[in-house]
Amino acid sequence: MIRFLSVLILVIGCSNKPHPAVPIGEDPLPKTVQCGADQLNKLLPMLKGKRVALVVNHTSLVGSTHLADTLKSLGVNIVKIFGPEHGFRGNAADGELVNDSVDVKTGIPAISLYGKNKKPSAQQLSNVDLLIFDIQDVGTRFYTYISTMHYVMEACAENKKKLIILDRPNPNAFVDGPMNEKPGQSFVAMHAIPIAHGLTVGELARMINGEGWLTNKVSCDLEIINVQNWKRSDGYSLPVNPSPNLPNDQAIKLYPSLCLFEGTVISLGRGTPYPFQVLGNPELKNMSFEFTPVTIKGVAVKPPQENKRCYGIDLRTVSVEQKIDLSYLLMFYNAYPDKDKFFIPYFDILAGTPTLKQQIKDGLTEEQIRESWKKGLEEFKAKREKYLMYP
Repeated sequence: MIRFLSVLILVIGCSNKPHPAVPIGEDPLPKTVQCGADQLNKLLPMLKGKRVALVVNHTSLVGSTHLADTLKSLGVNIVKIFGPEHGFRGNAADGELVNDSVDVKTGIPAISLYGKNKKPSAQQLSNVDLLIFDIQDVGTRFYTYISTMHYVMEACAENKKKLIILDRPNPNAFVDGPMNEKPGQSFVAMHAIPIAHGLTVGELARMINGEGWLTNKVSCDLEIINVQNWKRSDGYSLPVNPSPNLPNDQAIKLYPSLCLFEGTVISLGRGTPYPFQVLGNPELKNMSFEFTPVTIKGVAVKPPQENKRCYGIDLRTVSVEQKIDLSYLLMFYNAYPDKDKFFIPYFDILAGTPTLKQQIKDGLTEEQIRESWKKGLEEFKAKREKYLMYP
C-alpha cells in the first residue's frame, strides 16, 4: 500500500502541496490540478501518424518525466525539439548561447530558438506536421518564453503547421505595471501588455492571434489543452524551477517587481545562492546585508557586480503582494549616491516606456506613478477579457 501511494504521488504532474484530510460528511477534497501535458488522453489522438516537433524545456514534465521522453516511449514520432532561452534541458545561464545539438537521451535533433535563430525556419519545419509548445511561464512581459511562443506561432502560421499548446498555471496571475508602448522593440518587449499580464501562455496565445499581433496579421492554427481544476485565485507553486535564477517560490513572486533592477546598477543577486531575493551595490555601505556575486556555471556567467562586495537588503522572507512593488526601486534610487549613473539604457525596454524612469527622477511617489498606469491597465483588462479561459 505504501509503495502504491508513492507511485501515485510521482505520477501527479502539476499537483501542489497535499491537502489535509476532510472529515466524513464534509465537502470532498479539491481535485488535483492537471496541466495540459498531464492529459495524454486528449493529446495522443492528435499525434497519431504525425511528424511532431516539440518546443519544450526542463519544465515540460508529465509527472516527473520529460514530455519528450514520455511521448517517445508511447511511440510518438518526434522528429525535432526546439529549445528556448536556457536550453532544452534548462541548464544554460541567462543570456548564454545555446548551440544546436542532438539530445543525448532521445537521439532527437535539438535546435536552439535563442540567439540569432529565434524563429523556426521553413526548412526546419519542412519535415514537421505539427508542433507542441509546453513551457512553464511566470506571467511577466519580459520573461522570454512567451517571445519564443510568439515566433513559433508566426512560423506555424506562415508554414501552415498546427500548434498545440499544453497550458500551465500562471503563478503571478495578476495584472499590473506600465504598458509596453513599443511592442516588438526587443525580445523582452514583444507585446502590447503590462509587466504582469495575468494570462496563461494559452490565453496569451489566443490574444496574440485575436489582436493580430503576428507579422502581417497572420493567424496560427491553434489548439489549447486547458489546465483542469485551477483558477487564478488559487495561486500555484511550481513543481520545478522555471529557469536557473528563479530557484523557489519567493524568487518567482518577487520577479515581476525586481526584474526592473536589471536596468540599473543594482545587483539582484545573480551569482549568489539567492537570485531575485536580495538587492545591493558596492556603493551602499550604510546598508547592513552583504553579498558578493560570482560566476556560477550554468546559472550566472559574469553577473553584475561580479566579485564585488554588495551592501543592501535581504528579501528572502518578506511577504510579497500581488502587484508591481515600486518601493524597492524608489528606495535604492534615493539611496544611491550618483543618481546620474543609477539607470542604464536597458531600463526603458524593461519598463516598456521612458516615462517610469522620468517619474522616478522627478520624485513622484509610488501612488502617483501607479495612478498613471490606471487608464492603460483598465483598457488592457477589457481587451483581454474575451481571451480568458479560467475564472
